[in-house]
Amino acid sequence: MALNSTTIPFWRDVRVLRVLLQVLFLIGVLLLAGILYANMRSGLNDLGLTLNLDFLGSEAGFDISEGIEYEPSDTYLKAFWVGVVNTLKVSLIGIVCATILGLIVGIARLSSNWLIRTVAAIYVECFRNIPLLLQILFWYTAVILQLPRVRDSISLFGDVFINQRGVYLPAPEPTSGLRIWGVYLLVGLIVAAILYVLRARQLRQRELPGFRAKWALPAFLIIALIGWFLTPEKPFRLDPPVLRGFNFVGGISLSPEFSALLIGLSVYTGAFIAEVVRSGIQAVVKGQREAAKAVGLNESQILRLVVLPQAVPIIVPPLTSQYLNLAKNSSLAIAIGFPDVFSIGNTMMLQTGQSIPVFAMIMVSYLIMSLTTSAAMNWYNRWINRVRR
Repeated sequence: MALNSTTIPFWRDVRVLRVLLQVLFLIGVLLLAGILYANMRSGLNDLGLTLNLDFLGSEAGFDISEGIEYEPSDTYLKAFWVGVVNTLKVSLIGIVCATILGLIVGIARLSSNWLIRTVAAIYVECFRNIPLLLQILFWYTAVILQLPRVRDSISLFGDVFINQRGVYLPAPEPTSGLRIWGVYLLVGLIVAAILYVLRARQLRQRELPGFRAKWALPAFLIIALIGWFLTPEKPFRLDPPVLRGFNFVGGISLSPEFSALLIGLSVYTGAFIAEVVRSGIQAVVKGQREAAKAVGLNESQILRLVVLPQAVPIIVPPLTSQYLNLAKNSSLAIAIGFPDVFSIGNTMMLQTGQSIPVFAMIMVSYLIMSLTTSAAMNWYNRWINRVRR
């Protein structure tokens, strides 16, 4: 006896209803966005404003205290680009400093030495639980602005000077010997690549853990060092800062605003990175350490060859979030007058009245920086996981 086949009506089919609800939701979002956009255009028309980017080609007319080459007669677009470069500079340097600091403190928190472990814990708990804005203001007003005057600058190593106006460092300047030294560097890279491949093949054949650049890194450094001494003219010469009149000239100068912002971001984010490192190391199975001790590895070798390689894939995802937070927190620079993208954008809004386009440019800038950072860290995470397999 044949069974009667029944077809479910489309208005009762779960698959159809699921797609239909999503389409209706999308239409609702688009309608709401259209209503908001029309309301915005109506408000702008009432104020006599137009929604366009034509103002970017006009003369900015305001000065920027630091950054790439810029004049007040340049356009608003050039001024905005100065802010983007300043934000990128403080974010990239801050990421490097915070990572180094966080790695050291994170490992120190697991030290068997009570004093080291306690100092690291105090640092983490203090700086992680104080608002970042207060920390930046503290470094700026209570530390940097309280340093000696220019003529009474603190001198380090004879060529580094610290005072109320910032930090002054010697600037490396390339010479004609750089091309000759570059040949040595190229040879060193080739030799290092060959030794790296040989070392990796040896470890893979013996199925042993190890540092693949054990031969490559020293070989590169030795060749680079030999080339440095054999080059007739040194590849670089240092241009030290020199006190002339009321300030230093030459070298590299870090403004008080940049220094305070960099210290604040690095110290604050470093505390969070330290906890990420600590939790990643503790996530490695205890048996791995015991097995490493059983084969005769010391504590340094266990950490470098066994624990950290397994902890890095655990550390990278939350570490990415800390990098993104550091870049976005750099917008607090407006509190101490550092000309980042948000500070310069705010000046542009006050002068042009084009708040919506400028805000959109600021948001797109931070979005691009965040997506680029995420993409780079995701690629690195996939690479290290592929290497482990």
